[in-house]
Amino acid sequence: MLNDGPPVEPRPSASVLLARGRDPWRLLMMRRPGGAEFAPSAYVFPGGSAHSEDDDFDDPLRSAAARELFEEVGILLARRRSGRFAAEADCRHLRSAVEGGLSWPAGLAECGLTPAFDRLVFLARWITPERLRRRFDTRFFVARRPAGQTVLPQAGEVDELIWVSPDEALAEGGPMMVHATRRILESVAGEGDVGRLLARLRRRRRETPPVRPRIVQADGGGWAVVGDEPRSAQSGP
Repeated sequence: MLNDGPPVEPRPSASVLLARGRDPWRLLMMRRPGGAEFAPSAYVFPGGSAHSEDDDFDDPLRSAAARELFEEVGILLARRRSGRFAAEADCRHLRSAVEGGLSWPAGLAECGLTPAFDRLVFLARWITPERLRRRFDTRFFVARRPAGQTVLPQAGEVDELIWVSPDEALAEGGPMMVHATRRILESVAGEGDVGRLLARLRRRRRETPPVRPRIVQADGGGWAVVGDEPRSAQSGP
């Protein structure tokens, strides 16, 4: 886990807190396989590293967020040429195009779809501590689940999917999570209306500064994470 050499360059990445419902609203979390290189058996939000194909879009990180959301759990944030939001049939059409060998940008074009980046609302940016061997520079976004689309987990990448409220996830006996996931949940817990949360986040005129936690030697000889107090998502702009 810890790196004894120079800091590794963090990979640009994106993750999506997909929300549904009202009171309580719930988030989609996925359990990673036990043999995964990153966060084995932990519950995380859909997401992953940016790929070169994401550079075809004006916002590569929102492209990465939308692409990973579709690849991992089958949810598509996109619109047709008519302006209508993507439906289940569009998801099937795009899945077939990608499985047939088309790239993410080419598949969307083939299906007459445009990514709905406006549905991805910036929440926070986290950069993995320099002491770790695997590092990510991750933007976290919040988005509502599109009506009429079916969640479809990717075989081999997702062991289980759950819909859980932030408070339930953080409660004793809740799902196992990595540190950053828990802190992200803490930043949105207590907000009873996801609509208010999204409206508050949209009022921000720019991204908030990245959270840069550090790993330091603790008094008992172990290791501790410090500098990881993100600004609450319930704070004003």
